[in-house]
Parts: sequence; structure tokens; C-alpha cells
Amino acid sequence: MREFYLGVKFSLSYFSAIPISFKSSDELSTPKILGSMLFFLPFVGLILGAITVMLFILLSHLGWYGAIVSSVVYMMLYGFIHTEAIIDVADAIYAKRCGKDAFKIIKESTVGAIGVLYALGYTLMKIAGIVYLLNHHLYLEFISVLIISRLSLVVLIDSLDFKSLFVTQLKNALSWQYLIGTFILSLLIGTLLTPFFIILMVFGFALALGIAIYLGKRLGFINGDVLGASLEGVELLLFLIIAFWL
Repeated sequence: MREFYLGVKFSLSYFSAIPISFKSSDELSTPKILGSMLFFLPFVGLILGAITVMLFILLSHLGWYGAIVSSVVYMMLYGFIHTEAIIDVADAIYAKRCGKDAFKIIKESTVGAIGVLYALGYTLMKIAGIVYLLNHHLYLEFISVLIISRLSLVVLIDSLDFKSLFVTQLKNALSWQYLIGTFILSLLIGTLLTPFFIILMVFGFALALGIAIYLGKRLGFINGDVLGASLEGVELLLFLIIAFWL
């Protein structure tokens, strides 16, 4: 039970900017803790989405301005870690086109102009999508997308091979019990949020696999940055689908 508790804390501390503290004696690299970390990942999206929606409700009298503030706060809540992955992936792809080592470039701490421009363009589109959903009171659909985007990462980790020691360690820790458990619980919560959850989930999984495989072919490998960029792509495209559909 303690390992599951630590896994929940680890998931929140790693995939969000919510301040979480650990004891120096806590060992976070065991398979059970890493498996629990992935089990809880979709519900990090649930928590961040609920915080974002509550903030917008408080700021709703400000109209579009309140929606923009809430949208940016959502991205701050996950520390822009997935958005930063877009910069790294874009830089690495363009570097490879110039004959450079894409893996070396993606691991560098510096960023290039191309990556920044891609991330800027993506961020504008994502904020616009969130503002649209919030202003049209599609709160539950918004939260559903955040659950699906993170559940899709669990599916990718289980399905693909990675050039990353940490992600490979996560993959090895992801037993079928954790995979099926997080899938069923996400499905139960999601169907309570919206009757379209299963349809959105199918789209989300297909988009995540398509984006990850495409980026992997462009780079020559798949790592954690590809996972982050895939999550961002899934959220943006599902926001568009909901905007067209509803």
C-alpha cells in the first residue's frame, strides 16, 4: 500500500508542478512504485483539469480574458514539460535534415530558433482551443481530453520501444494489472464525464500512435520527448475534434 501511495506522489511530482515532498529514505525506482506512477498518470490530467475549470468558473465574469488566464495556468500546472518536448523534437528533426546527430541535439540543454517557433505556434493553437472549450462550457469534455492524452502515454509506453533508460524502466514496470486497471478506471470516470468518452478515447489512441510513430521515423528513435510531443498533439487535435463536433 505504501508503494502505491509513493507511486501516486511520484506521478504528481513528475508530471505536474504541484509541490510534492519525499523523505530521503523513499526509494522511487522500484517496479511497483513506477507501475503505480503510470497507473495514476491519467488522473493527473483529471486533477489538473478540475483545477483549471474551477479557476475559470471563478474568473468567468472576465470572459475571454479569464479563459486565457485559465488556459495558461493549465500549462503551468504541468510545468510546460510536454510543451518543452515540442522544442526538442522540432530542433532534432531539423538538425537531422542538416546531417547532425538527432539524439545528441535532442539531449542538449540549449534550444534552437526552429524549436521555439514551433512551440510558440503550438501554444497559441492550444490556448485558443482551451479558451473555446471553456467559453462554450465544455468543461467535462475538456477534462476528458486531459485524461485521454495521459492514458495514451501509458498505451504508448506499453506498445513501443524507446531509446531512453528511464522510459524503458517504466515500460518494464508496467504490468498488465496496472495497464488494465488504469484503463478500466479511466473508462469508468470518463463515461461519467461525457457519453462520448469512448469515441474520444479511440481517436486519442489512434492519434497518439500515429504521432509517435511518425516522429520516431523522422528522428530515427523514440524517447521521452516524443512522448511529450505526442501528448501535446493529442490534446490539440482532440480540442479541434470537439470544437467541430459539438
